[in-house]
Amino acid sequence: MSRVTTQVPPPSSVPIGALVPLSRPGWAEAGRHLLAGLETAVQEVNDAGGIAGQPLDLLVRDTAADPQRATAAVDELAGLGVAAVVGEYHSVVARAVAARTEALGLPYLCSSAVLDALADRPTDRVARLCPAQSHGWRVYADFLLDAGHRRIVAATQPSVYWAAGARILREHLAPRGGAIVELDTGALSPAELCGELLGHGATALLLLVGHPEPAVPIVRAVRADRRLAEVLIGAPAGQPEFAEWRALLGDQGTAVPFLRYLPEQLGPRGERVAAALRARLGEEPSFVAFEGHDTVTVLAEALRSAGTDHQRIAAAWPQLSVEGTRGPIRFTRPPGSAVWQWAWPPVQVVDRDPSAPDRFRVLRTG
Repeated sequence: MSRVTTQVPPPSSVPIGALVPLSRPGWAEAGRHLLAGLETAVQEVNDAGGIAGQPLDLLVRDTAADPQRATAAVDELAGLGVAAVVGEYHSVVARAVAARTEALGLPYLCSSAVLDALADRPTDRVARLCPAQSHGWRVYADFLLDAGHRRIVAATQPSVYWAAGARILREHLAPRGGAIVELDTGALSPAELCGELLGHGATALLLLVGHPEPAVPIVRAVRADRRLAEVLIGAPAGQPEFAEWRALLGDQGTAVPFLRYLPEQLGPRGERVAAALRARLGEEPSFVAFEGHDTVTVLAEALRSAGTDHQRIAAAWPQLSVEGTRGPIRFTRPPGSAVWQWAWPPVQVVDRDPSAPDRFRVLRTG
């Protein structure tokens, strides 16, 4: 069994803090997959002898998608002597975590939060495994253009993350003849949104909204409206990746393209980890589970080379070369990035196959 601690680390261990959304309003299903990846990798590290003979201990804290709660957790974890902080899925929470770990001098390895502006200014303390939003969402915009979509409506909610996504899409589409109209789901019912789609002559509707509300009611309304039978529904943020989407929407949730960060085919290491994740989760692992696993794998290598000194761990980020589940991981500073970044993880646009909703079709890679 892996050593996972929820309160105080035992002596003679290497404690690391793990931040995951495990309760609402956080995306708890994503958090469960992220935690499964973290735990599976901790078990692997400990089964192989730990770090210089000391086991890793995972101190798990539920952020519930709340930046203030996450910041308080970072303070608590720092007081418990963690070597580093890992995890998080929600971008607005990860930004708060990055700021607080920087202030405290703690290394932070972000697993799954893609917002480009993860930090306000350059920092050596923070590294990130998932791609920046601008990278992945440009791949998605190219998919839309290649599929012939030029008149696009985005159903939106107020959020730094959704606003950034809409801006990335608009800036990429406009020079290529595409246009995107944003509609606030707080001001429109799903039925009214269907009317707006018709009025704008849109061929694609993008869900820049939370899941399950209001994403699921919107999908149901659009699918039920025969006038919109040819309109593509897209979800670049990845809502259809998880089993809850399939359970709530059934066949209505198929053919909704989204981004995920996996190679077309896993190598031997990825397949072995996939089997372990499948056993732990009781279902197919999402790309978020692989991100969690890669997070601990990378941090363990940093700990082996740098020990538990915070400054030395931060200095190790650009020196690392680690074989992850999805390919070799190295950190660089892409133009405009304030953090150390794996540039880039594999990116896919996929959807659920209408003929077999539990199977994913790869529509584009980037």
